[in-house]
Amino acid sequence: MTGTRIAALGHYQPAKVLTNDDLTALVDTSDEWITSRVGIRTRHVAGPDEPVDEMAAHAGAKALASAGLTPADIDLVLVATSTAIDRSPNTAARVAARLGMASPATLDLNVVCAGFTHALATADHAVRAGSATRALVIGADKMTEVTDWTDRTTCVLVGDGAGAAVVEAAPAAGIGPVLWGSVPEMGHAVRIEGTPPRFAQEGQTVYRWATTQLPPIARRVCERAGIAPEDLAAVVLHQANLRIIEPVARKIGAVNAVIARDVIDSGNTSAASIPMAFAKLVERGEVESGAPALLFGFGGNLSYAGQVVRVP
Repeated sequence: MTGTRIAALGHYQPAKVLTNDDLTALVDTSDEWITSRVGIRTRHVAGPDEPVDEMAAHAGAKALASAGLTPADIDLVLVATSTAIDRSPNTAARVAARLGMASPATLDLNVVCAGFTHALATADHAVRAGSATRALVIGADKMTEVTDWTDRTTCVLVGDGAGAAVVEAAPAAGIGPVLWGSVPEMGHAVRIEGTPPRFAQEGQTVYRWATTQLPPIARRVCERAGIAPEDLAAVVLHQANLRIIEPVARKIGAVNAVIARDVIDSGNTSAASIPMAFAKLVERGEVESGAPALLFGFGGNLSYAGQVVRVP
């Protein structure tokens, strides 16, 4: 085995749905104001008794079932999250305990909205290096728990959920080389800070950076994978804002690709957004198994990471 692949995907969202009309009871806003600026119509909200690790475990269990595997088949659990309140046990360890795993390595990664693609690259590297056999890679965030519900510029954006992927060895590369990086001096543009922690961002700064700086980086991801943008079957960007997703996808040049727009129904779920949107595309049969898909995360820390993968 010389490569890795995504064997299966899974996703989970809480039952409670918060609409734009519901938000008008909390802040001075309207459905028209929200949809015209960010494209979001609904988002899912976890209850106080539904922690990040529970959502992550639900998504992970679905991915395992889809792959025809049991928890015993996994020896590495990676969870990308920036909203875990407790520091120890980490979220990955709690997921492993919920799923009844025996003795996996358990790591959390906090790269905020780019967390899943960082975690996927880490799993790819670990399996190809022989330090893991199969990895369960999860992006999960409970953004509503770190949101100021009196701030209409941020509370209209967020939602909760989790998405998961099973990564295993493969005879050919089903997960392409990662291209990752950050702009550390601009890390203040997206923050989850304070006690209690609260999400804040400089919206215009993030918008300009994403729409001008990220498309050429995403094209370089395709180059590393040996794929022309026009040959992509799907583009799954971090589901931050429809006004970012659509121009970035257009500038990448993926003219024949299905563009994930899960942000409309789910809001910005941070590290959960890419695996959740990807899992839904696959579940609905919108992309064929084996086709190339670009996954590209960006956001907090002004970090980014992307790779071209083969659809499971």
